[in-house]
Amino acid sequence: MSGALKDAAIRVERPTKTLRELALDKVREAIVNGYFRPGDRLVERDLCAQLGVSRTVVREVLRHLESEGLVANLPNKGPIVAQLDIEEAKQIYEIRGALEGMAARLCAERSSPEIVAALEESLTGIRNSYRDNDMAGVLANTSSFYQTLFTMVDRHVAWGVVNLLTVRINHLRSMTIKTERRGIEGPAQMAKIVDAIRRGDGEGAYRAATDHVAAASAIAEAVLSAKKSTE
Repeated sequence: MSGALKDAAIRVERPTKTLRELALDKVREAIVNGYFRPGDRLVERDLCAQLGVSRTVVREVLRHLESEGLVANLPNKGPIVAQLDIEEAKQIYEIRGALEGMAARLCAERSSPEIVAALEESLTGIRNSYRDNDMAGVLANTSSFYQTLFTMVDRHVAWGVVNLLTVRINHLRSMTIKTERRGIEGPAQMAKIVDAIRRGDGEGAYRAATDHVAAASAIAEAVLSAKKSTE
């Protein structure tokens, strides 16, 4: 065996993610899934013990999450899970409605069986995740649904804009998907988007997409208002 082959046989493969990235994923997921709730203090010492990482890593994670809007750093209190703001939520849903409506219309005009098949696969995943009470699965399959909606009509810039808001969108989704009958009504609304795309009905796809976002916005506003009234 040559020296090069011997070296390859024992080479240590670099991990796909750094320790900081893995810790960031864990804390972000804990916030989005409600393990850490809005207003909860994020104590560095406790996070170090929970994550098994250094205080330097924890501080970097908290700074990154602050830039994403998931963490707020309050004077004399330190980092907490950011409180969701109703007005900010409305603006996020306005952006979603505009961009998702556009993407749905373009998908319908493309008349591609591949687009329909990919959307149906994600929709099946959403329904199965609701059935199994797998909220993380609901979020993952929902993100896949919208990624298909944008990228399969080459709207990568629009998808990039949505991705910048994905963390906050998923934070809102983590609340709305748990509300009564959302496991039935949400997928039914998304199925209307797919049906319109299958028919090549651009206007119908646009309306179905914006109606779905409007319904989610109304639910989020109701949930946030209820939380605010109890504070």
